[in-house]
Amino acid sequence: MSILDAKDTQFTLADDGQIFYQQQESNPTPGEAVAMVKKGVSILKPDIVVFEGESLKALDQNALSEKIKGWIERHIAEVLEPLVNLDKTAECKPSVQSIASNVYDALGIVPRERLEETIQTLDADDRRDLRTLKIRLGPILVFIPALNKPAAVRLRALLWGLWREKDLPMECPKDGIVSFEVDAKTVDKDFYQAIAYPVFGGRAIRIDMLDRVISAVYDAADKGKFKAEHKMAEWLGSSIDGLYEVLAAMGHKKIYDPADEASKEDAADSVEENPKPLDGEVEKDIQPAAPEGAPEKVQANDKPELATFVLKKGKAFQKSAGDKGKRKDKEQGKKKGKRNKSTNRTPKVMSVGPEKKLEDSPFAVLEQLKKQSNEKS
Repeated sequence: MSILDAKDTQFTLADDGQIFYQQQESNPTPGEAVAMVKKGVSILKPDIVVFEGESLKALDQNALSEKIKGWIERHIAEVLEPLVNLDKTAECKPSVQSIASNVYDALGIVPRERLEETIQTLDADDRRDLRTLKIRLGPILVFIPALNKPAAVRLRALLWGLWREKDLPMECPKDGIVSFEVDAKTVDKDFYQAIAYPVFGGRAIRIDMLDRVISAVYDAADKGKFKAEHKMAEWLGSSIDGLYEVLAAMGHKKIYDPADEASKEDAADSVEENPKPLDGEVEKDIQPAAPEGAPEKVQANDKPELATFVLKKGKAFQKSAGDKGKRKDKEQGKKKGKRNKSTNRTPKVMSVGPEKKLEDSPFAVLEQLKKQSNEKS
């Protein structure tokens, strides 16, 4: 079978940008390298260079080039289908088109703050259209959840590096890994964000798990504060300290940590239980016995209470907060209006009956009876 008649399954794209052709359909090996991708007109539309191999010389080079170009286009459309579909929003309103265009150019993930002004103009129909396009408007990031599969991650890494003329292959996360440590000072955050592993606090975190943590934070927030939870660290695959670093990198400020208080108490207990010996005395390492039946301070399997943070509220939450404020002011205004309703009016004089005379008072009658009794006696 000629390569010009080959099926799409006989081609593969390597992480270094080489395109391979396997003549035998049942053979799992890549086969022969026949072309290389190169930078094209856009990040999702790369060009190719056909190799001058012995087996390819006898073929029509234009037909061969078109064959391979057609395959790479279909390959990208299949692996990155939700992303490629964002280029087909002609029937959508300008606000939806703008968001889709930004997400498309950024390979599927954009910081929400860049799009917040447009997001604030969306109505219910616009949001429905974005959901149809599989775009999620997260609290911090706008992204396409369906692009977290390993194949989509690797392909975006290749396309990102190719478009920015980096040396291929790009260093990719291991397939399926939730998060991993990176050097926050030297890591290329734009790269990891483009492949669905945004960097926060020295960790590159897969977007679906990161979004789960972010949503849990805002769901748990009360009066502008929230408490970190052990499940958040489990979702990230990190330590508690690692979780705190991630939350701090998001802009949340830690204000109370029970672990710090426990350390202070332990230090104080240590000083109290082991006072400095007097001159001439020998210091002894004696641990006081716990009272019989007293519970242990911390059980082995108990999970300690975690730190409390002040929530960072970005533009995504200002509208709802403002609406609450307006409603509150309105209610207070109504109450004030009721209380002050008569402030600019002339005071009314209320009449409650005929004028009372002193002799009509029961106390006056008693006093008269006493006088009469005294006069008789």
